[in-house]
Amino acid sequence: MDGITLSGIQKRYGSVTAVTDINLDLPQGKFISFLGPSGCGKTTLLRLIAGLEVPTQGSISLEGKDITRVATHQRNVGMVFQSLALFPHLSAGENIAYGLRVRGVDRQARRRKAEELLEMVQLPGLADRDIKQLSGGQRQRVAIARALALEPKLFLLDEPLSSLDANLREELQVELRMLQERLAITTIIVTHDQREAMTMSDLVVVMSTARVQQTGPPLEIYRHPSNSFVADFIGSSNLLDAIIESDQSVRIGQNRLEVAAIPTGAKPGEEVVISIRPEDVSVLKNSEHADNVLEGTVSFIRDVGASVETFVDYAGTSIVTISAPKERPDVQQGDWVQLGLPAKACVVVWR
Repeated sequence: MDGITLSGIQKRYGSVTAVTDINLDLPQGKFISFLGPSGCGKTTLLRLIAGLEVPTQGSISLEGKDITRVATHQRNVGMVFQSLALFPHLSAGENIAYGLRVRGVDRQARRRKAEELLEMVQLPGLADRDIKQLSGGQRQRVAIARALALEPKLFLLDEPLSSLDANLREELQVELRMLQERLAITTIIVTHDQREAMTMSDLVVVMSTARVQQTGPPLEIYRHPSNSFVADFIGSSNLLDAIIESDQSVRIGQNRLEVAAIPTGAKPGEEVVISIRPEDVSVLKNSEHADNVLEGTVSFIRDVGASVETFVDYAGTSIVTISAPKERPDVQQGDWVQLGLPAKACVVVWR
């Protein structure tokens, strides 16, 4: 069956355009992230899918049915808001069962469903616990259980983990992903956290300035960004200005570098950007040789325990290389070094 299709979506608020030219086919049963900086339009897009907003232009369909102007309560969507929006005067179980109560489900059936969902989100036996007595992580789980109580076709989450501490956030990321895989429910999460998107998603939709910049599996976007914004926003990347020389090489200053490929339609003499991840750059030893080499001065070394970051100044541009502690380069701040940039890791992108 079809998933979610957005065709020619635009949303304006007066003279302000929140999203524009959005065309997406989102597969059924997958975990999808809308990823981008604050103000890029990702929450607006989620609210359009939920039916909390109506597009200025375009259409939205779910499983082949046009839902563009279908009321929210008729879309069978479960949503977890950033604020959680739990009822403070109700217990955890009553919060979860609230939607069932509105639908007229009897008390015993509501209770059974709430206890079942509390088990699912690893909060067994807390149905009667006052919401105010729960920790932030427990409240998060209750909000998730409440959204799932009505067995929705779509599960939508608007930055639900942003207020949690780092350790609990990572724990819940894994739990959410495992829960989604178990239920096989189409899930969309809005986040500005690239690590969160990479950890949880089957598909990532990268957004900026009201538009979709790239859509694809996390590793594809990481390894093959479509432009300099995506390369810089997804993970850490060294971005170097270059000029196309041939269909397999570019020139950076006086240095010729072989690259993985040149973008379709690009011509010699055009200005582009080379993206290369820090883990793909190596500090060469005196005995080593490489075809793709840039030279510079070590400006800073940062040891963060699990990895060592070496910053090298190349003609006023800082290039970062990351290595494991046991492979720490034998260099000091101020040393003149050569950097090896493998051709297969040099990705040419548009500015």
